[in-house]
Amino acid sequence: MPKPFQYRSGSVIYFQGDAADKIFIVQSGKINLSYQDTESGEDQHDGVQPGEFFGVKSALGKYPREENAIATQDTAIMAFTVPEFEALAQANTRIIMKMLKVFSNQLRRIHHQVSNLLEKTEEVPPEMGLFNVGEYYLKNKRYFQAKYVFSRYLTFFPSGRHAAQAAKNLELSESQASGMPQAVSRQGAPVTPSSMPSADAFSDKGPTEKLGDTAKAYYDAVSMVTQEKYQQAYLAFKKILDADEDPEYTAKTSFEIGRCFFLLNKFDECIKHFTLMITKYPRHPDLGNGLYFMGQSYEKMGRKDQAATFYKKILTMNSDEEDAINIKAKRALKALMGE
Repeated sequence: MPKPFQYRSGSVIYFQGDAADKIFIVQSGKINLSYQDTESGEDQHDGVQPGEFFGVKSALGKYPREENAIATQDTAIMAFTVPEFEALAQANTRIIMKMLKVFSNQLRRIHHQVSNLLEKTEEVPPEMGLFNVGEYYLKNKRYFQAKYVFSRYLTFFPSGRHAAQAAKNLELSESQASGMPQAVSRQGAPVTPSSMPSADAFSDKGPTEKLGDTAKAYYDAVSMVTQEKYQQAYLAFKKILDADEDPEYTAKTSFEIGRCFFLLNKFDECIKHFTLMITKYPRHPDLGNGLYFMGQSYEKMGRKDQAATFYKKILTMNSDEEDAINIKAKRALKALMGE
């Protein structure tokens, strides 16, 4: 029999990459589905209203979820197994027609996006392609790869259109790849952004002079965190987030605010904030760390089952057992289970 479930606003029904064995119909409330657009790479959001279903394609196709599903209001849903949903569809032809319409529109959109993407790929010159690869690695904090690509760019295109920016990116990649020591708070949680130095790491004549006002404000706030001035850091980060003047630092700041909530022992606020971050940035480079802090918050609140769910999710996201966040999640899970 289909099972009813109640979700509070901000609750996660499933994450992208989760195993799919259920199909859901919204009875009341609203669900947000977030995913990355194939053509633009931008985050997209679809709302699911009462009477509509979601999670169908992945469940019927037996492949992992393609999006994050999060309740944006207090929501009631019915969960069907695949056989249960098939029986429902056979008894209600309107559901079949609705499914065909939805799938047809999605297939046309995907075909259009892929065609445009292939056309754009053919038009991209080698110089631009190489620079774009470096930008991709840099934005995803893969600094060693970014360092290599930008050095190759400057070798092959020393007078290229993006030579000046490539030189700056190479300098940034080298400074990040060199590594910085990570401070630890009283709670034992890392307090400097992963792979990012604090403002104190820069000399008076260093890279800080080349940073914009938003970046400087960000690193000043990071410095406050390293000094355990969590409330001051939170207020500084909030100003950056409210101003929303630089997309890159707005995203970074979103993660840091969640961290501040945890360090201030505001665990409920921490969970709510990171849930919103996941909705807005489903591919945030610090997604794993955000999930870890959510797990830690649930653990501090005595909700061990929810904490274990988030630790396990981290381990399914990355197969690299030596990755720092994987190691932390494994340790937290073992301690939670008393091993």
